[in-house]
This record gives sequence, structure tokens and C-alpha cells, in this order.
Amino acid sequence: MSGMRTTFRACGLTAGVLAISIACPAAMAQATAPPQNCARADFEAVVDEAAGSLRDLNQSNKPSFQEKLRLLKDKRAWSHEQFLKAAAPFVQDDKIREFERSSNDLLDKITAMGQEGSTAKAPDCKLLAELHDNMKALVDAQQAKWSYMFAKLDAELSK
Repeated sequence: MSGMRTTFRACGLTAGVLAISIACPAAMAQATAPPQNCARADFEAVVDEAAGSLRDLNQSNKPSFQEKLRLLKDKRAWSHEQFLKAAAPFVQDDKIREFERSSNDLLDKITAMGQEGSTAKAPDCKLLAELHDNMKALVDAQQAKWSYMFAKLDAELSK
């Protein structure tokens, strides 16, 4: 599990505002009751499933968001330099920074829990359920961030 944080970073979770995109996969949609039997591989499977979902969803949201930014640039007839300055509030403000802080805190918890679960002598199924719930919280936080960013941009485009 030592590569778990790297896996999530590769999915775009902390690589930059425009690289973040997630929706709650059906398998992670509800709080998880601890399974009665679990194995070390189950910890890695939870992480791998979420990483794949994050990667796929990032690839679907990022182009749409960037296209809307381009539309705004064209609508306002901004030069490249004007665009860089004027577009900043759509990708970085106090609320977005809070989403990022929350996501990074969850990533730290997930990494620690995953490492603990994968190296324990006997798998802790309660810890696996907590890991799954933290993954869901991470997905929810990132979806809320995307929704917020799209809403800000859509409001500006409608002016």
C-alpha cells in the first residue's frame, strides 16, 4: 500500500484544481458495514477501485470544464494574460481551498488506514469498512468541489 498516495495523486486529487474530478461510484454509495471476513487484498481492492473511478471521472469532467473556460475567454475577448488572471477565481478561492484541504486530510487518513490494514497480521474488517467510508467521503468532497466550480463558471457564462 505504500504506493496508494501516489496512485491517488496520479488520479489528479492533489495535482491541481482543474485535474480533480470524481463522482460517487455505485459500489461506494452507502456507508459500509464491516464484513465478517476480509483479507489484506481487500484493502488494496478498495483503493484500486476508487483510483480507477477517479481517473475515469477526471477524464470526463476536465475537458468540459476547460471548454467552458475557453468559452468565457472568447466571450470576454480576453488576451492570454487577461485570461490567466481573470480565470483564477474559477479554479482557486477560499471554498475550493477548503475542498482541497479536506481531500488532502482524507488522503492522509486513507493512506494510513490502507497501510495499517495491508500490513496487519490479521486483517481488521472494521478498519476496512472505515477505509471504504473515507473513500466515499473523498469522492463526495471532490464531487462537491466540481459542482461548485461548474456552478461558478456557468453563472459567469450566463451573464
